[in-house]
Order: sequence, then C-alpha cells, then structure tokens
Amino acid sequence: MRARSPLTVTSLVALLLVSVGSNPDPAAAGGADRLAPSFTLRTLDGKSFRLQEQRGRPVVLDFWATWCAPCRASMPHLDRLQERYTRDGLVVLGLSVDEDPPASVKRFAERLGIKFRLAMADEKLLDRYGPIRMLPTTFFINRRGEVVRRTVGYLDAETLDAYVRELF
Repeated sequence: MRARSPLTVTSLVALLLVSVGSNPDPAAAGGADRLAPSFTLRTLDGKSFRLQEQRGRPVVLDFWATWCAPCRASMPHLDRLQERYTRDGLVVLGLSVDEDPPASVKRFAERLGIKFRLAMADEKLLDRYGPIRMLPTTFFINRRGEVVRRTVGYLDAETLDAYVRELF
C-alpha cells in the first residue's frame, strides 16, 4: 500500500474543514441553535398562529402535501405525538404546500382523522424555512425557539418520538 504524503492528507483535511464550515444555515445542515424564523398565519380552522407566541413550548413544523405518500404515512404519527405530548406543551403544525384550496386540504385531513393544527404554507414561509425541495420536511424547535433538527423524508413513529423527546 502506498503511503500518502503529508501534503495530500493536509489538503484533504483543509478541504473537509472548509466544506463543513461553509454552510451558514445550521438548520439546513442539521445543526442546532438557529432561531426559527417567526411567522403568523391562519390555520385551517380559522385561528391565528404566531410562532413567536409558542416560545417556551417545543414545536414541530411539518411541511407536507396531500399528494405526497410519505407525508400521508407520517401524519398519523404526528397526530399521536400531539396527543401524547399535549400536556407537556408540544405544538405540532402541519404546513401544506398544496396548490389546492384550503378547504380541500382540510377535507383531506379530516378524512385521515388528523387533529393537529394545519395551515397553508405560502411562498414567504417557504423562503424563510427553505429551500424546501423534498417532502416531508420537518423542523424540530426547542423551547427557546431554536431549530435543533431539520429532517427530510418519512420518519417512523419511534424516530419522531425520539426527536420530540430531545426538545424537552
């Protein structure tokens, strides 16, 4: 086996350090301690939801769509989490990226028996939390309002539960 020169190893380490440190958005990189962008919107049940009013409570934001099979599969898990951790202050908010009218999205969720809060994600919200390129994309926000985890794709019930417990 050929030995690597110290220059090659040093170059590889430097390249790795530059690439790891080059992402200014820790939440996009799965990092922690970035304040969640604030927003206010109307939920599908007509109530106002202000993220800044949730400070002191752990929050799960789930970007989803009715046509997304992994999203549909994870929604019952999110619903059970909301039920299980309501007394502990957990807030789950599903943010639909559908182009369908809100009434259609609400009917869809009702057919699934979903009880956690739902709202429509507008372009401004997508920009603030983006890029949202794949669904579902889920943000886990601690009691201090910091994004501690950003995931892309389906999460099973056990994984979701573990990530939520990290927020307390």
